[in-house]
Amino acid sequence: MTSVLDLAPAAPVVPVVVIEDAADAVPLARALVAGGLPAIEVTLRTPAALDAIRAIAAEVPEAVVGAGTVVSPANAADAVGAGARFLVSPGWTDALLAAMRGSGVPFLPGVSTTSEVVALLERGVTDMKFFPAEAAGGVPYLKSLAGPLPQARFCPTGGISLASAPSYLALPNVGCVGGTWMLPTDALAARDWGRIETLAREAAGLPRADARQAQATALRSPSGR
Repeated sequence: MTSVLDLAPAAPVVPVVVIEDAADAVPLARALVAGGLPAIEVTLRTPAALDAIRAIAAEVPEAVVGAGTVVSPANAADAVGAGARFLVSPGWTDALLAAMRGSGVPFLPGVSTTSEVVALLERGVTDMKFFPAEAAGGVPYLKSLAGPLPQARFCPTGGISLASAPSYLALPNVGCVGGTWMLPTDALAARDWGRIETLAREAAGLPRADARQAQATALRSPSGR
């Protein structure tokens, strides 16, 4: 089954979106897609999140909309019911992992330690979110994992910027990065979709490791691996 890291093979960045007003969801998603970032993670941090996912799924077919901040089995079920095509959690438990695995869509469980990575590999999961990336050790930490655990792939998220993203994307065990820098608060408040499209295009143009480009495949069927 297809991995979250392969959902949008042309895009090195997954925008991590917090939507306060569901009415903003469609124009925001269209701006991100137009800028070359079709995989969009809508975090379940606001009351508007599920309605935003529904709206994007219904009205922006070019987008691959997913749900982030999935912290319970109920979150996973609600998100998929709203139309989420992938799930992302900041961490994991066996109960949450079972719910995400059973959801029928790709998922990224969050890790921040080597033991958590090994535990997921034991459970057959090779693709993970590394969170909070900068606070948990950043590029040096992920680079050190590539030797003993080459089968693990990551989407680092948390504190990453346009300036630091290329260092992550150069690593062979990084499939993409998650970020918010293309969604500045003032642009969201002003509903300046043109500016967000421009910033998205800049992010979409970031270079990636050749090995990762060779691994990327088009979206085929749901998977958690």
